[in-house]
Amino acid sequence: MILVTGATGNIGSALLGELHACGAGPLRGLTRDAARASFPEGVEVSEADFGDVASLEPALDGVRSLFLVSRMGPDADVLDAARQADVEHVVLVSSITVRTHPHLGPARENLAVERLLKDSGMAWTILRPTQFASNALWWAASIRRHQTVRVPYADTGLPTIHPADIAAVARVALTEPGHQGRTYALTGPRRVTARQQVGAIAAALGRDVPCVEIGRDEAHRHMSAFLGAEAADAVLDVTGGDVNDELLRVRDTVSQVTGSPARSFQQWVAEHVTHFRGSFGHAMASSTELPPTTGTPSGGAAG
Repeated sequence: MILVTGATGNIGSALLGELHACGAGPLRGLTRDAARASFPEGVEVSEADFGDVASLEPALDGVRSLFLVSRMGPDADVLDAARQADVEHVVLVSSITVRTHPHLGPARENLAVERLLKDSGMAWTILRPTQFASNALWWAASIRRHQTVRVPYADTGLPTIHPADIAAVARVALTEPGHQGRTYALTGPRRVTARQQVGAIAAALGRDVPCVEIGRDEAHRHMSAFLGAEAADAVLDVTGGDVNDELLRVRDTVSQVTGSPARSFQQWVAEHVTHFRGSFGHAMASSTELPPTTGTPSGGAAG
C-alpha cells in the first residue's frame, strides 16, 4: 500500500494520477476532507488531520510506502507514527533552500525534518524542489479583476518547477528500485522571471496583464501581515534579495530520474489558464505555498 498525503494538493493529486496510471498497486489518498476528495477509481480515501497525529493511525494501517510533505504537522510525531506502523520507505518533499540558504529559518526547519527521517530507521528519498509554478495562483484574483500584478524583484529569474514534475519524480522513487537513500534537487527546465510569468499568463488569456515592480519594503509590509516579519524576509531573500548561483542553477534531475524533460512554466499556464479568467471563483494556491511575488523558502508544498 502506498499512502499519498496532501492528496488533493498540487503535487499529491498529480502523484495519485501517475501511480494509478502505472498500476502501482493499492493506493490510499490522505486528505482533511474526504467528502470533497475526487480520486481516481480504486484509490482509497482516508481522512485525517496532521494536527492530530492519532488520526493518522488508520491511514497508516498496512502502508509500506509514504509520500510526505514536510512541515504540515509535528513531523517528529508523524514520522514516529509511520515507523510504528511499519512503513518501510518515505519520500519526503523538502526544499532547495536547505542547500542554497541553510541559514534561513524555514530551511533550517526543513533540514531538521530531513534529519529526523534519516534517523528514523526507515528507508528514505528526499526531494528538494525550487519555487512552484503553481504559486502564480496567488495572482489569480488580481488578474481576473484586471488589476495590476505588483511584484518585487520582477526581473530575477528562478528555475520554477511544475508540481507535476515533482510528482513524476516521486512516482519513480516510490515504485522503482535505486532511489532509496537519494536526495534530488529539482528545478524546471529554465529560469523564468515574475514578469515573464505574468507575460505567459497574459499570452494565454489573449490580453494585456500589467505588471509593476515594487520595492522590498512595500512587499515586506504586505507579506509580513500574513507570514510574519521573519518569514517575509526569508521569502524576499530567496526571490531576489539574496540569490546565489546554486539557487539559480537549472538542473536536469527531472529528466534523469523520469526519462522525460521537465515541463515549462508555459505548459503549467496552458493547463491552468481558467483560474485566471473571468469569474472562475475563488482560486488560491495551497495554504502552505507562498505567492511568486515572494517565492517560497520552504520550496512550496503539496496542499
